[in-house]
Amino acid sequence: MQTDPQVRTQKRTPHRRRLVVRGAVQGVGFRPFVYREARRLGLAGWVRNSAAGVTIEVEGCAGRIDELVDLLRRGGAAPARVEALAQEVLSPQGEAGFDIRDSDATGVRSAEVLPDIAVCDDCLAELRDPADRRFRYPFINCTRCGPRYSIIENIPYDRSRTSMRRFTMCAACRAEYDDAASRRFHAEPNACPECGPQLALWDGGGAVVARDGKALAGAVAAVREGAIVAVKGIGGFHLFADACNEAVVARLRRRKGREEKPFAVMFQDRDEVARCCRLGPTAERLLSGPERPIVLLPWEGGTITPLVAPGNVRLGALLPYSSLHHLLLEDIGRPVVATSGNLSNEPIVTDEATALHQLAGVADLFLVHD
Repeated sequence: MQTDPQVRTQKRTPHRRRLVVRGAVQGVGFRPFVYREARRLGLAGWVRNSAAGVTIEVEGCAGRIDELVDLLRRGGAAPARVEALAQEVLSPQGEAGFDIRDSDATGVRSAEVLPDIAVCDDCLAELRDPADRRFRYPFINCTRCGPRYSIIENIPYDRSRTSMRRFTMCAACRAEYDDAASRRFHAEPNACPECGPQLALWDGGGAVVARDGKALAGAVAAVREGAIVAVKGIGGFHLFADACNEAVVARLRRRKGREEKPFAVMFQDRDEVARCCRLGPTAERLLSGPERPIVLLPWEGGTITPLVAPGNVRLGALLPYSSLHHLLLEDIGRPVVATSGNLSNEPIVTDEATALHQLAGVADLFLVHD
């Protein structure tokens, strides 16, 4: 059966559309997803972040454009979430190739930015691989994980509008950032030991005790020996203390002015949680999800001191959400109290200068980063 010539002509005639996508589509690898799929479908055009979300102009076969739109409506790459997708028909321009363009910061800033995302399995594998250039680097991230909300200073979400703007990517990181086949393709916080943030360990007066790997080792040793360490994570400070040491937890309560309110406990992994708490499928899913919430679990004993949550039958448990936390918990080798870095009824401390002032007399040491 022959195809109608008019239909064949329509298939060959290029179409062009502008797609405006709103939702959680910045900082989630959405532009790289659009780039790869558009090229796979043989479409031309561009994609860029905007003040409201993501804008795409795409040109090619109408059926292929429809296929791309369908992929976008389904959310693209996780954890992106598409809430609205508007289409506008444009005149074809005969464009060739598909690009990621510089962001458009004009207009009302309404783009949604996701919270920080727990470190992914691929980054954890690199963290633990002695042959990897990011071995034990506490700030590993990619387009699927890492800091988002805590580092952004303005939208659209670009490195130049985050706290990472002060760090110039080295040649190796830049090559990953520019490589469409890499999971760090346009990963805005991309960094490594050569070009990214570094650790420092301070005493109670703010003097540097150690840097980098020695800072991490010093903090680990201090917690194991009964000290209280203020740890700067992604969104602010936590106070770390040995959750199995009753005297340490009692001291933390006195210093923090928190007489009975339960403390949350951070565990190294699911198995360590299961030695103290009863786990069901829902709890396991919540604990290991990208949000890494504190989950209230039936407390069944173990080595954790009852002073962590006096008189409670449930324990607030969480798993590490950053590579720094993973390194600390793996090296400490036991559960730790991970309570907010603040005095009772005060907001959480987010910067070093405030931490030194407000947590003086609470923390023995400060594990910080730049």
